[in-house]
Amino acid sequence: MTLSVTFCGAAGGVTGSCYLLRTPVGNFLIDCGMFQGNKTVKELNYGPFPFDASDIRAVLLTHAHIDHSGLIPKLVKAGFIGVIFATQPTCDLLTYMLPDSGYIQETEVDRLNRRNARRGLPTVDPIYTREDAEKALKRLRPIEYHEWVEIVPGFEVRYWDAGHILGSASIEIKIDGEAGQKPRHLLFSGDIGTGEAVFNEAPEGPADVDYLFVETTYGDRERVDVSASERRGLLANEIREALEAGGNLVIPSFAVARTQELLVDLAALFNSGALPKADVFIDSPLAQRATGVFARYLPPEDAHALTHPNFHMVPDVEASIQLDRIKKGAIILSASGMCDAGRVRYHLKNNLWRAECTVLLVGYQAAGSLGRILLSGAKSVRIHGDQIQVRARIRNLDIYSGHADQKTLLDWVKGRLPVHKKIFLTHGENAARATFQDLLHANDIPPKLLSSPTLDETIILQRGQELQAPIAKRGGADAMSREDWHNDYARTLTALSEKLAGLGTNREREKLLAKLGSLIDRA
Repeated sequence: MTLSVTFCGAAGGVTGSCYLLRTPVGNFLIDCGMFQGNKTVKELNYGPFPFDASDIRAVLLTHAHIDHSGLIPKLVKAGFIGVIFATQPTCDLLTYMLPDSGYIQETEVDRLNRRNARRGLPTVDPIYTREDAEKALKRLRPIEYHEWVEIVPGFEVRYWDAGHILGSASIEIKIDGEAGQKPRHLLFSGDIGTGEAVFNEAPEGPADVDYLFVETTYGDRERVDVSASERRGLLANEIREALEAGGNLVIPSFAVARTQELLVDLAALFNSGALPKADVFIDSPLAQRATGVFARYLPPEDAHALTHPNFHMVPDVEASIQLDRIKKGAIILSASGMCDAGRVRYHLKNNLWRAECTVLLVGYQAAGSLGRILLSGAKSVRIHGDQIQVRARIRNLDIYSGHADQKTLLDWVKGRLPVHKKIFLTHGENAARATFQDLLHANDIPPKLLSSPTLDETIILQRGQELQAPIAKRGGADAMSREDWHNDYARTLTALSEKLAGLGTNREREKLLAKLGSLIDRA
C-alpha cells in the first residue's frame, strides 16, 4: 500500500497543526490542532475533517498547546476510538486544557447565538463541548522520552525533547517497508524551543532520517540572545514605564508556559527590589490550573516563585468583572495570548481606550488575530461588536517566545542531517517559509530536497500497489498568512464611523452615505 502524508493544518500558517500519515499498517495523525487567527481560518474548525476519524488508529501528540491538540475532542466526537500518545506532562496539562477549551466553545457560541437571535440569523453549534473533551481525555496514554514504542506491528515511535514547553516533543517514526523494501524513517519537529526558555532544555533529536518535517514560525527573523538577568531587566523596564504612565498594564498571555515563565521572572524582580510592590492578577482559570501542573515538575525554587504574595489568582467571572474597578497600578495577565478569546478581551475593552494604560504583547500573533492588528498600529478595533479607540501604549516583548528563531532552527536542521528524501517546511507563514528555504539553500541544502506544502496537499512518500482515495482540499488556505475580508469589514466600519464623525454637517454625512449606498447597489 502507498505511504503518504497529507498536511491537514499549519501549512502556510502557524495554527491547526495536523498531519495525516497513511501507511501500510493503518492511518495515523501527528497532532490534531485548532485553527486560530482570522475568521476565515477559524471557520475551518467547524467543517468536517478532510478524513474519516474512525479510520485513524492513533494520534501522536507533540505537545499540549491548543493549536496542536485543540481538535482532539472533535476527533473523538467524530468517531475516533484509538489511543492518543503524549508525554506525561502533556497528558497532565490536557486534563485541564481540553475541558477549558470545550467550555470556551460553549460560552462563545452561546454569546454568538444570542446575537444571532437578535439579528434573525440561525444558531450554530459549538465545535465540541466540555463533555466531549472529558471523553477524549480517557484516550490519553503517556509515553517516555527516548524509548522506542511499537504502536502497532511495523510502526514504531520515539519521542525527543523539543524544548518548547513542558512535555513538548519531536516525534521520530519508523515504518516497516513491504517485502524487499527498506523501512521508512521520519521525524516531525513539533514546535522547536529556543534553548533559553525559563523551564526548558535545548531541543534535541536524531540525525540520518528519510523525511524531516520542520516548523518555520520564526524562519524569517533572529532574536538578540539575552541572559536570564537581561531578560528580566527588559521586562522590568516595560513594567516600570507602564506603571509610571499612571494606568493598568494588561498582558495577553498564553495560559500554558508563557504565564508561568512570566510569573517566575516577576517573582525574581519583586524579590530583588527591581520592581516596586504591585498587584499581579492572573485572570485565566486555565492558567491557574496549568500553574499547578508546572509546579509539580519544576525545581523547588521555581515552583515556590509561582506562589509569590504579590500574585492573585482571580477565582471566577464575578471577580474578573470587579477588576474593571481598578484604574491604575494593576498588572493583569489574561488569556488568550493572541487576544482572540477569553477574558483578556474584556480587559482590553476596558483599558485600550485609556491613554495612561499599556498593553504588552509577549507572544506570536497570528495573521488576522486581534493581537496582530494591535501590533500593526490600529487606531481603533472592534471587540464584542463594539468599536474601541486604541489610545493605550501597545508594546511588544518578543524575548519570551517559545519558538526557535531563524538561527536556532537552522542549527537544529543541520543537526538532523543527512536527510535522504525530503525536508518539509511547515508551521510558518508563507514569507517565513520562503525566507527559511532560501537560507537552507544558502547552507548547501539542495533545493530539490526542500518542499513547502499547502493546506490539504498529499505527498506520496512511497508508492505501493494499492492506491489511496484522494483527500479533498478545503477553502481558506490562502487566508492563513494574511488578514481576511472580516478584518477588512471591521476596518471599513471603523473608518466609516470616524469619517462620519469628522464631517462638519449632517448634509455632508447624508451625501457620503448616499454615495456608499449607490456603490453597494451597483456591486
